[in-house]
Amino acid sequence: MEQARPLLVVDGDNLAHRAYHSTPKSVVAPDGSPINALVGFIGMLQRIWLEEKPRAVFVGWDTLGVDTYRNKLWPAYQSGRVFDREIVQQLNVLPTLCEAFGLAYGKEAGYEADDMMGRSATQEAANGGTALILTTDKDAYQLVTDRITVISPQRGTRELERVTPHRVVEKFGVLPEMVPEFKALSGDSSDKIPGVKGIGPQSAARLLLKHGCLDNIVEEWGPTTEAQLALMFREVCTMRLDAQIELPTDPPDWASGAKALRLLGANSMADRIESLVGGTNA
Repeated sequence: MEQARPLLVVDGDNLAHRAYHSTPKSVVAPDGSPINALVGFIGMLQRIWLEEKPRAVFVGWDTLGVDTYRNKLWPAYQSGRVFDREIVQQLNVLPTLCEAFGLAYGKEAGYEADDMMGRSATQEAANGGTALILTTDKDAYQLVTDRITVISPQRGTRELERVTPHRVVEKFGVLPEMVPEFKALSGDSSDKIPGVKGIGPQSAARLLLKHGCLDNIVEEWGPTTEAQLALMFREVCTMRLDAQIELPTDPPDWASGAKALRLLGANSMADRIESLVGGTNA
């Protein structure tokens, strides 16, 4: 019996930023508008589609400039990030471009892309399917199960790292479902989460393995400031899976997407798509 094809779940902002920084900024539309992130994004997505052969694609997006529950819990969360005007301009276009390709996507005020990804991947698994999450964000490791795998681009190679439950244990020393508690204790500098003072990755893993969960750890600590911070950081690091999304049922419409690319001035990428898939939904 042939195994069902997985749902490809894409971290839209993560892939867009990778595309922007890896595609020359000289890639512009005829009117001079920046399109390097658009071109790089679609190029990467098409390559993954051809290599992984998923059944459909779902893309999760951040809502720029709108605070999420994480910012309300910890105002310093992801603070200080400044994006080039050119990438912000293209991030505003990409969800509409995805829609032109017939890709399902989630974007909702108060949520981040990873919440949308988590909701779609877990819903696909609950329906009996499997999911591949395309991202380099290690926050997604908390979603990994025997039905959900994270696939991550690696520098200097076209090979994708495949993160399974065993790989999460190799990397962090804890099970996937313990990743938010691991980060709450050890911190995450990329998200401006300091963790608990004096606790690093190795000691965080040891504490969790010894006590079984963060609740047992803080119970031993008592009502301390560190305990309160750890519990709050766990909430910040935990994806919320209650976002309203609709899973896709159809593959991308490459022909329609190619037309949308031409309207944006990305003619070379449109030519490439049409030459590879013949303007069909293959």
